[in-house]
Amino acid sequence: MKKLIITFALPFLFFSCESNKDNLAPELEMFDSFNGGKRGWTAGFSDYPEKRETDWKLEEGIANLPAPLDTKRKGFRISGNNHSDDLFMYFTKKLSGLKPGQEYVISFALEFASNAPSEGWVGAGGGPNAVSIGIGAVGVEPKSVVDSVDKHYRMNIDKIDQTNDGKDMKVIGDIGNGTDKVVYKLMKKTGDFTGRADAEGNLWLIFGSDSGHEATTTLYYTYADIKVVEKGLIK
Repeated sequence: MKKLIITFALPFLFFSCESNKDNLAPELEMFDSFNGGKRGWTAGFSDYPEKRETDWKLEEGIANLPAPLDTKRKGFRISGNNHSDDLFMYFTKKLSGLKPGQEYVISFALEFASNAPSEGWVGAGGGPNAVSIGIGAVGVEPKSVVDSVDKHYRMNIDKIDQTNDGKDMKVIGDIGNGTDKVVYKLMKKTGDFTGRADAEGNLWLIFGSDSGHEATTTLYYTYADIKVVEKGLIK
């Protein structure tokens, strides 16, 4: 079959696929560097009380990396003060043009800056590194919605819950920086997840952190390197 390459104006973003008669992609790749913007990713928060965003200091946006890292470089910053022992901070992105109802294996490689020591520290609910990183892919748009009973924001998907996997996400590590010091280090986490596209060929990617540390956690994601392959084509 003929090779089809589709390029976009955004730097570092490209799709590669084998064309077929329906012009649907069994494979695509993208490298989203957040040094130049959000690259189509949307940040969000869950597991906190309604109308308490200010108290919880929920913040997201593109920002310069902190010292001692290269402060001229930028990342997608996300931050929150976890009062519930369960704050979820996440990013989502929609993919279209896939085969309706088809399962895809998504490989994630995430780089982020964390100042959470891996050892030697304790805290309410857990130490600074008691924050899990998770990945997922679902056929519905992940959203944080207010629960009518407890009036907290909850996800509409089965996400990770601290160190536990969910049906729609799984844990690939924690945010420990590999030292016993509060200093920002660049960390890389990788993992695969299988998700099914919806009836229109849409699939939503999601990654994020779920906290068991009752204090402020601030992370800077520098890139998301993603490969999506139709299940059954994996060699």
